[in-house]
Amino acid sequence: MRKKRLLCLLLFLFFSFSLLIVQFYRLQIMQGEKWTEVARRQHFFVVKEPFTRGTIYSKGKKPLALDLETAHLFVDPDSIPPERKKEVVLNLLEILPLTPQEYASFALQFYLKSRSRKLMMNLDTVKKEEILSWWRPYAKRHKIALNAIFFVSDYRRSHPYGKLLGQVLHTVQNSRDEVTKEATPTGGIEFTLNHQLKGSQGKRRMKRSPRNRFETGEVIDLPKNGTDIHLTIDHVLQAIAEEEIEKAVKVCQAKSGWAIMLDPFTGEIMAIAQYPFFYPDDYKSYYNDKEKVEHTKLRAITDAYEPASVMKPFTIAAALLADLSSFDPEEKIPTSDGRFPGRSRPIHDVGHYKYLNMWMGLQHSSNIYMGRLIQRVIEAKGNQWYRDVLTERFGFGKKTGIELPGESPGLVPTPGKMHPNGTLEWSKPTPFSLAMGHNIQVNSLQLIRAIAVIANGGYFVKPTLLKGNTETPKRVLPKEVADTVRHAMKYITKQGGSGKRASLPGYTDAGKTGTSNKIENGQYTNKKTVASYVGIAPADHPVFVLSITMDEPAFRYIPGIGKNHNAGLAAAPVFSAIAMRALEYLGVPKDDPNDEDMKEELKRLNQLYNDWNM
Repeated sequence: MRKKRLLCLLLFLFFSFSLLIVQFYRLQIMQGEKWTEVARRQHFFVVKEPFTRGTIYSKGKKPLALDLETAHLFVDPDSIPPERKKEVVLNLLEILPLTPQEYASFALQFYLKSRSRKLMMNLDTVKKEEILSWWRPYAKRHKIALNAIFFVSDYRRSHPYGKLLGQVLHTVQNSRDEVTKEATPTGGIEFTLNHQLKGSQGKRRMKRSPRNRFETGEVIDLPKNGTDIHLTIDHVLQAIAEEEIEKAVKVCQAKSGWAIMLDPFTGEIMAIAQYPFFYPDDYKSYYNDKEKVEHTKLRAITDAYEPASVMKPFTIAAALLADLSSFDPEEKIPTSDGRFPGRSRPIHDVGHYKYLNMWMGLQHSSNIYMGRLIQRVIEAKGNQWYRDVLTERFGFGKKTGIELPGESPGLVPTPGKMHPNGTLEWSKPTPFSLAMGHNIQVNSLQLIRAIAVIANGGYFVKPTLLKGNTETPKRVLPKEVADTVRHAMKYITKQGGSGKRASLPGYTDAGKTGTSNKIENGQYTNKKTVASYVGIAPADHPVFVLSITMDEPAFRYIPGIGKNHNAGLAAAPVFSAIAMRALEYLGVPKDDPNDEDMKEELKRLNQLYNDWNM
């Protein structure tokens, strides 16, 4: 009997041991990889290793937009004992900058079935250390895993100069793509060059243990940082332009204003300023406000408008290009009759002029004179030839290709093309309107690109914001044509010219004013204008071309001074203010300290003008 019991016991033990062997084989051999992975997930987990987005630098190698290290706060709810959760939450709420409305959502994360819940994003170093100073002794005292509360390092976009170049740079959203962790640009350079600026995340394997902090882990996949971008913008010139534009908008009580400074020989943009400003770090407040969102657009490229009299230098260029046998810049042309073929109403000038030559026509910004020139051009060369001059030689109606989103191509009418309403884009009186800057839409960058052709002796350049991205310019005007037009523009800033407030004492200068009435509901408004000025400095040896645009300066007359809403008062003085400071900063020597040559020319021209018109 005892032997039987012993045998049964041995058989039972043998059978049990056999079951253990089979179970061991099944778990260790057949399902080994599965349970190893389960164990690994219990003790190890992988977090994304952050990467830095490329830094955007000015020409002077100053960082305009860069990534700064930040930290996101996480909790491992399962690692915190239930009886301690409320106390942990209350302690963290005393440290973190949360509103009462955010308390409930914050506390909820501690009671979810999870090993990793995000509590708060983008904490600075001070807050991180404050939390750790409390948490480490607390966790040790209550025997809680140190990494039950942990931080994940990351980066946030920062702009050391605040609003400087805001509309050009833009920024990236705080929240990232859940999978790639890539930031979403809000616009500007950040958007168009996102492919170069963005990086890619890496991976780090971490161990869960009371003795192992989350921050110590093995990098198993290195992150790849984004490429740095170097702009053509001079941060000092940018600051000057922004300061003066802000002053000018406030003085003339305009809706907004902007300026562009361009190197006429390379196409490099030296400064591009706009007021009201856009602060990229505060982007949410702009996009949540219907009025402020307008300030996020770079209006120098997004807004097309009628340039008005700023087009007149290009009208003269077209006449000189046409090589009219009957046209001489010194010719005495009748300008008292403003009637032109196809127009139901005559063209008018600001003053009454009996006769003008080319120099006087531009100096006094005569609409009738420009109409007479283009009348001869059309009779000799035809409508299509004139349009080709505007589009192919000066680039109107075509995007500049600047490295920014949202550029308007503008509009130049096309002979033979119909409007949606069935009328012709280019009718018989269209050339006379174009000659004085009507019936054409341009953006400010297109305009300054065209002025660069006149400034640099006849070469077409491609505007760029990227250092090293310049293209070889092509000749589109004979040098003598460009030089003649540039010389004619010098009279604008002298006594009797519409841009006299744009003059640069001690320097040669040239430019042109333009005041256009806005169109609303298909009609020209009487009280809303766009006042603009384009200029060359110095005129004889150009260093830059500069355009100023004031949108809707207050419609009023200033006694003893003039019309506040006209370009001569709203835009021309801004050119002078920015250009003088820029020339001094760049160390450009004065090239016309006494202005003797122009004094003699003006004396002769004024005498001739008086003989013809007085």
